Amino acid sequence: MAPAITRLCRRIGWSVLAHVQTWRPYTSCYPALLGLAGTAVAGGAGRADALVVAALAPTLGWLSGHYLGDYFDRNLDAIGKPHRPIPSGRLSTEAALCGGLACAALSAVLVVWANWRIVPLFVVAVAGIVGYSKVFKSRGIAGNVTRGALTALALVIGAMVAAPWPPWPLLPVAAGFLLHDTASNLVGTIRDVDGDRAGGYRSVPVRRGVRHAVRLALRLYSGGVAVVVLGAVWATTDPAAQLAITAVAAIIGARAFTPLVRAGDVVGARTALRAHELLVAERLALAAAVIAGATGSRFALALVLPVLLFSLLTQALMRARHEFPPAPTVAGRKDPA
Repeated sequence: MAPAITRLCRRIGWSVLAHVQTWRPYTSCYPALLGLAGTAVAGGAGRADALVVAALAPTLGWLSGHYLGDYFDRNLDAIGKPHRPIPSGRLSTEAALCGGLACAALSAVLVVWANWRIVPLFVVAVAGIVGYSKVFKSRGIAGNVTRGALTALALVIGAMVAAPWPPWPLLPVAAGFLLHDTASNLVGTIRDVDGDRAGGYRSVPVRRGVRHAVRLALRLYSGGVAVVVLGAVWATTDPAAQLAITAVAAIIGARAFTPLVRAGDVVGARTALRAHELLVAERLALAAAVIAGATGSRFALALVLPVLLFSLLTQALMRARHEFPPAPTVAGRKDPA
């Protein structure tokens, strides 16, 4: 009986790990901060119920996107990333589909409870999640813009958790994050250019080259940060706090783009991954900047510092193993990983 129990526990452990890898924990705090930023701009920072729903609903939608994205990308991943949970067989396609639908359903329950007016936006967001992986991801900039639009929707939905309609000061913030996350997603395609080309995906770097993709991403990123800065000047409770944390985010962003710009036409996959890892951290700071503009720096820093630490640690532990296959073992020698 003991060996059977051991095998069962091992299978359960591998299954749980496959789900956690699909969640990408290092990115999961970002949608929560986006929802909180929207709520803060809408004046709901003092309401515990609004803060909880604003954090959970976008996060569940984000997890749904990861499940469904991996479900729809399973054939592409089988070519470029066969070690991932679905192509490796550690997560069944049925489990991924059910996980995506369950997370979307839970998110829907939360937003309907908070504000029924969110429902049309929620439907658009779900359509965007499916459309991104099923249609637009393989069609260049359309996929990147779709991904940026989902971020903007998370901010608007977060605001509508606390208010019947999104406030006008949120519009430049949403526009800035649309540009910003379009750029961030575009950097991700630079990392995946070989697999996308093999799978027939016509991403920007596949069609126009890596140098063009980097320059376009940098322009989009700069525009996004500039719009967030203008939003701070236009209408915030504490513009100095928003500008200060935005400046920190911009410094991290510059650090991310510098090696990409210097590399020219040939950017190694690990160089691109490192740049995207920095952008994953940077966007947490940018979301915190918006929160700081609405509530002051103390509340924003109390949120972002533990979240940033969690993201950095989980990226260090999990990110490279999720993006790259394990190194092959040498005959007669154990794999150090």
